[in-house]
Amino acid sequence: MTKLYLAIPCYNEEEVLRDSAGKLLKKYEDMMAEGKITYDSKIVFIDDGSKDRTWRIITELHDENPVFQGIKLSRNRGHQNALLCGLMTLRDKADAVISIDADLQDDINVFDEMVARYEEGCDVVYGVRSKRATDTFFKRFTAEAFYKILNHMGAKVIFNHADFRLMSRRALEAFSHYKETNIFLRGMVPLIGYKSEIVKYERSERLAGESKYPLKKMLALAWEGITSMSIQPIRIITWLGLIIFLISLVMIVYSIIAFCAGWTVSGWASTLSSIWALGGLQLLAIGIIGEYIGKIYLEVKRRPRFIVEEFLED
Repeated sequence: MTKLYLAIPCYNEEEVLRDSAGKLLKKYEDMMAEGKITYDSKIVFIDDGSKDRTWRIITELHDENPVFQGIKLSRNRGHQNALLCGLMTLRDKADAVISIDADLQDDINVFDEMVARYEEGCDVVYGVRSKRATDTFFKRFTAEAFYKILNHMGAKVIFNHADFRLMSRRALEAFSHYKETNIFLRGMVPLIGYKSEIVKYERSERLAGESKYPLKKMLALAWEGITSMSIQPIRIITWLGLIIFLISLVMIVYSIIAFCAGWTVSGWASTLSSIWALGGLQLLAIGIIGEYIGKIYLEVKRRPRFIVEEFLED
């Protein structure tokens, strides 16, 4: 049997936490009764600096049933860091850890299949959405474009996979050697290279509360993924600069020929347009390069990615 832990990042989840805990407990009890997981398996909530009653509820759940455990971060560090905290804290305690969001939009019924794949020898099992019927057209279009752009940029991510996955103790131990400050888990986990598999599921709608990933955060995550996993944007700037340089050589030759032939006419529009175009391109290029320099600045500081304030164990 597999000793299974769940790592569940939470931020202001008081509206769904008890309902989610009840469903997870029922699933765990069924899996234990069927001999799929051990009786000392745990469900661990990671409170990412919530401002509501999330931590109080986690504490109450722990007091009511020791299957529930809690990790409290000293302050809000964002979903990716909270999840990383859970994975790194639990890696020596379980045979395998499944990460899932607190709203349980991801299907907990595929836990069985994930554990089965793990027992067959897979170190990483990815939960992959079979379809996006519950998403709006805009969300579906932008999400699929996001995965395609990331792969085109060199970040090899699993299509339609977010952060719902099982990782073995061996995979977590290997992942602990990745020390980046700027993290993008769904792009970093495939870098481990151990045997992996996917399981497909349908994602349900959120029962209560608000999504923790509105458009602004989704765009920030996309940019974090691209700049953390790929240097392709800098290469694009290099090629764009080269193309513009070649065009400028052609324009210089044309200008000399036009001057000698007497074709030249005064015109401020073309000059002004060129200045604006090149100025905008230069500012964009400086901004992208600055983004990478900023990430280097944060990396060399080696600040802790998270600080655990409290850990509710047995």
